[in-house]
Amino acid sequence: MQNDVLALAKALISKDSVTPNDAGCQTLMAEFLKPLGFDIEMLPFEDTLNMWARRNSSGPLLCFAGHTDVVPAGPLEKWHTPPFKPTEKDGYLYGRGAADMKGSLAAMLSAVHNFVSRHPEHSGSIAFLITSDEEGPFINGTTRVIDTLEARNEKIDWCIVGEPSSTDKLGDVVKNGRRGSLTGHLTIKGIQGHVAYPHLARNPVHQAAPALAELATTEWDKGNAFFPPTSFQISNLNAGTGAGNVIPGEMQVQFNFRFSTEVTDQQLIERSRAILDKHGLEYDLSWTFNGQPFLTDSGHLVNATTAAIEKVCGRATKLSTAGGTSDGRFIAPTGAQVIELGPVNATIHKVNECVRIEDLYQLADTYEAILENLLC
Repeated sequence: MQNDVLALAKALISKDSVTPNDAGCQTLMAEFLKPLGFDIEMLPFEDTLNMWARRNSSGPLLCFAGHTDVVPAGPLEKWHTPPFKPTEKDGYLYGRGAADMKGSLAAMLSAVHNFVSRHPEHSGSIAFLITSDEEGPFINGTTRVIDTLEARNEKIDWCIVGEPSSTDKLGDVVKNGRRGSLTGHLTIKGIQGHVAYPHLARNPVHQAAPALAELATTEWDKGNAFFPPTSFQISNLNAGTGAGNVIPGEMQVQFNFRFSTEVTDQQLIERSRAILDKHGLEYDLSWTFNGQPFLTDSGHLVNATTAAIEKVCGRATKLSTAGGTSDGRFIAPTGAQVIELGPVNATIHKVNECVRIEDLYQLADTYEAILENLLC
């Protein structure tokens, strides 16, 4: 297969791999990596296809992590060009996954090809951890691969996740950590009745309002040098029968914590329950745990990455933990240093998603420079 980052990106984007469908992307990647000396291990779990590819067996191990699945295209009539027909226009490559994150995958492949060609006897090992379940429920993807690696004591030392980390220019921001995510599913129980006879009912909306206000205004922590304070946000709220003359019998509230390393998920759960109990509510509360916060505040990987960006892009980078979650949250707890470096994220998940073509080439050069900094 042609070792050109643009051609590789087009080949990947042309595959309609809406999560959790891989649509042949990992086969394409495997066929590219085999001639470079990579051992390929396909790890299908339920509806998800994963790939673990590794070159060499010695340490240290540098892993490129990413996903082949993309979010749905959305309204096709709002796309300037078909979402799965990669199209060049005005110096940009358009298509679903161009920025998130098939462009990064192409850059990784190209970088490794060039590095191995120049340094066939490099120290350590290189690996790819690729999943088709990052945009979906994330149950059978990276977390299952990590479980497999941990069971056989196969450790990643450094991990580069190809998420689109850049804000305005390639490499201006590198994610060196992410906040934890915890979602609460709350049902406040009342008694349904006629609005004209409120003494015969119990309105869960009225009862819940003071407790929700306290949850929303509580200072959960002050954050630290790397993380902003923990955030509480109500994402969904529902009550009522649809009739204007009925007091509802229940109210459902969904809320989310994005939390720093200054507080644990268990502390958030206990403090939330204490507030609800203080207000005398009758309620049910369940939780969905989406991941712990992680941080790589220093070390060889951060140093190698910042130096590579300076060399290739000619700019200093900013380390940040802002934004949502990523699969780095499954890799960091194993002891690996983890960073996220990828294209500008301005169009991710939008119609007419695109990436600057020159950025793809610079990203491949930056990944290659990181390899040289760490494995030469």
